[in-house]
Amino acid sequence: MTGTVITFYSYKGGVGRSFTLANVAVLLARWGYRVLTVDWDLEAPGLHHYFAEALPEEPERGVVDLAHNFIAGEEPAGSYAVPVDVAGGRLDLLAAGRVEGRKLDASYSRRMQALNWEDLYERGFAGFLEQRRAEWTDDYDFVLIDSRTGVSDIAGICTAHLPDRLVVVFTANDQNLHDVVDVARRADRARDRLPYDRPRHSVLPVLSRLDNRVEYERAEQWQSRCAEVVAPLFRNWLVKTVPPDLMLRHLTVPYVSYWSFGEQLPVLDEAVPKADQISFALETVAAVIAQGFDRTDLLADNRDAYVAAARDRQRDFDLDVLVSSARDSRVAKELIEELRRLGLRADPSLSGDPDFLAEAAVPAKHLCVVVDRPLSRWQTTEAESFVRHTLGPDGKDRQLFCLLARGTDRQELPAFLRRLQYFKFDPRVRPVRLARQLHDLITARPSVGSGPDQQALEAAASALRELPVAVAYAARFALIQDTVRGMATALDDGDLETLLDRSTDLALLGKSHGNGAGITAPDDLTAEVAVLLSRIDRRINAFTG
Repeated sequence: MTGTVITFYSYKGGVGRSFTLANVAVLLARWGYRVLTVDWDLEAPGLHHYFAEALPEEPERGVVDLAHNFIAGEEPAGSYAVPVDVAGGRLDLLAAGRVEGRKLDASYSRRMQALNWEDLYERGFAGFLEQRRAEWTDDYDFVLIDSRTGVSDIAGICTAHLPDRLVVVFTANDQNLHDVVDVARRADRARDRLPYDRPRHSVLPVLSRLDNRVEYERAEQWQSRCAEVVAPLFRNWLVKTVPPDLMLRHLTVPYVSYWSFGEQLPVLDEAVPKADQISFALETVAAVIAQGFDRTDLLADNRDAYVAAARDRQRDFDLDVLVSSARDSRVAKELIEELRRLGLRADPSLSGDPDFLAEAAVPAKHLCVVVDRPLSRWQTTEAESFVRHTLGPDGKDRQLFCLLARGTDRQELPAFLRRLQYFKFDPRVRPVRLARQLHDLITARPSVGSGPDQQALEAAASALRELPVAVAYAARFALIQDTVRGMATALDDGDLETLLDRSTDLALLGKSHGNGAGITAPDDLTAEVAVLLSRIDRRINAFTG
């Protein structure tokens, strides 16, 4: 898939353009996208400062060196980008030039000022740059370019020649609003003169550094005024039912004085941002970019789901299914064991542990809520969080399962769980069939040999393996032995329906009563169980082999 080139532009400096780009780049990379950042603000470069702490090595070459390569008639040898070490996907930086000790080297200014961009284009630099662009879009999902401000040759390269889309960052004042819409028009006119096929610009306006915490009324007035001015920028991509003023609110990055000092990346510190935090807005901007400016109706309805869909689209989950249950649930433990036997990655959830609320996202693709006693507050919170983060374009690929013990009143469940299709189970019986049902739904294919005969054999093997080695009363072993012999007869006769019934009886007999100590299983019973289990295992292997 060809990557997308997006230029971050601002008519004036000091609006947080580089800050926004750097943080969005980190988010996209941590969500699993391959991201290249390009510092083309050659007169005042600064992206390397944002990534300084995460650069294993300082850049030895950059954009200025690419231009001088062209002048010298040389093809670039290898990549000029350096990796940025952030957890998640791939993030690289193509700096403006060589960096030494976090500063551009002494020759940078001279080499940058020696470049005449008009002359370069007359000599064919456009074709050279087009080759670089093709290389970048082959290697990366997103190429984010930090552009020079104002109207200049460099700004024209970044807004007309290179990008597929524009992000225009502006603040709430007349200096910024005056030309924010004209930028796209000028860029489109310039693109029309290029010998390359580029569509009309889609422009994402980002209102930056709006201080709505102190001067709330004035902030509201400016918010409305800004929305009115930038409304034309939404025409060719915003869903018609979404008002531009609502969309701009989602794309407003608030002013937070703490983050105004130095070059910082709040998205690394605010892992689960609240609605009034700066990373919350930056996540929204990153999600719109990741979604290709699409499905904005979902953003208007459910911002969390929209962000989750963008984050999870490239995500490899650690687990297939997380099983949420009350603490010390035997059914949940047995269900997880059976799911693992079927090849699924299953684990118990963190329900009951307050720390799970601090997790950025559910580590599993699917969530299974086991209700074999009154639903706990933690289970409800976990299920609500899962639902909130799985709506949207990719939500169909993630499922929430509700497993209800027989005798449980469904009407006592929260409304959002009552609306789900639910699965009944008998808490006295090991959940072999239930595990197979879940496996088939999760994998969208029947488990190997998952017909009724195979299920009967699996249930029998499970019941035999779970037999205790000691019980409180000898008479119980007599009943167990009689049931085991009945299972063997059913297997001999090929009566797998009876085998399943006897297996259910055995599972109930095997449940611990009293303290479970006292009488050890007689040797002849142990031998019969081992022989029967071996026979059943061979039959199971015949199904799966």
